[in-house]
Amino acid sequence: MSQQSSSPGETRFLFITAAVVVIIWGINQAQSALTSSIVAVFLAVLGIPVVQWLEKKRLPSVAAVLIVLAGLIAILLTVGGLVGTSLSGFSDSLPSYQQRIQEQSLALSGLLAKKGIHITHKVLLEYMNPAAVMKLFVDMLGGLSSVVSNIVLILLTVLFILLEASSFPVKLRAVLGDPRQAFPEFTEFVEDLQRYMVVATGLNLTAGILIGIWLTILGVDSSVLWGFLAFMLLYIPHVGSIIAAIPAVSITLVQFGVGRAALVAAGYAVIAFSIGNVVQPKLMGRQLSLSTLVVFLSLIFWGRMLGLVGAALCIPFTMTLKFACENHKSTRWIAVLLGPELPAGGIPPA
Repeated sequence: MSQQSSSPGETRFLFITAAVVVIIWGINQAQSALTSSIVAVFLAVLGIPVVQWLEKKRLPSVAAVLIVLAGLIAILLTVGGLVGTSLSGFSDSLPSYQQRIQEQSLALSGLLAKKGIHITHKVLLEYMNPAAVMKLFVDMLGGLSSVVSNIVLILLTVLFILLEASSFPVKLRAVLGDPRQAFPEFTEFVEDLQRYMVVATGLNLTAGILIGIWLTILGVDSSVLWGFLAFMLLYIPHVGSIIAAIPAVSITLVQFGVGRAALVAAGYAVIAFSIGNVVQPKLMGRQLSLSTLVVFLSLIFWGRMLGLVGAALCIPFTMTLKFACENHKSTRWIAVLLGPELPAGGIPPA
């Protein structure tokens, strides 16, 4: 009897586990298509506040959407041109970097030999290779290759999302059969998510520009490229700024030596710390209500599933999952686990 009474619960658990495994497998298999769709949604979320602002200025909805889309295309073309030019210059400079590294490795091997440490010139060259920096950069942006190849489809998706955004609440009320239905929790969640994405994009853009200016002042090659890389990787929590600094510091070390490389590293540290720990908390207002451990684990999970795009947007994904769980009684415990440390009073009432 006990086995029969527990079988429905066990069956449900197995069914849910199997469904989760299938969903994860499907996400991994459809990575290319999902990445393009996610980028389109991300761009649309950034564009919706501008469309709403233009509509408040009594501009027709279609005209507002077309203006935002035209501005988005202009920004993408400008950034693509600047980054492409910088990337081409970096590729052309690789032979000169190789020559400098050979000279530095010879000097370093001689210095180590005087200290009684014998390392061959060939071994040093294996670890001091600018091609490795280039490979690191290409691998980082490898997940965006499908995005670039599908840019027309992405822009069309953004266009249709912007056109449909204002009518979505009306359609949702029609589905629920109540034309006056309000969605305060959902509206608050969307505003929080939108605020996070807009603020994070603005701050990352500011950080990328400041880093590019700092590298230009120091005379580092391909400063636009490294500034763009910083803008992209600062979306990644905890480790993004560290990863972004590696190529720039490495190239500066090859170009100018340890002293100026230390200045580059200090610039990254100051800019990332100031924006991430001082400016962003003030602009965000309310906290993300996510556990630090959960954010780190979600970074690993979504980065594995969707590459660079997944790692960059792991916080919005986890915020969405937490919202979905906390609005259903049977999954509210998952939302509690995803959230920050609870106060002494324990779990708040539903």
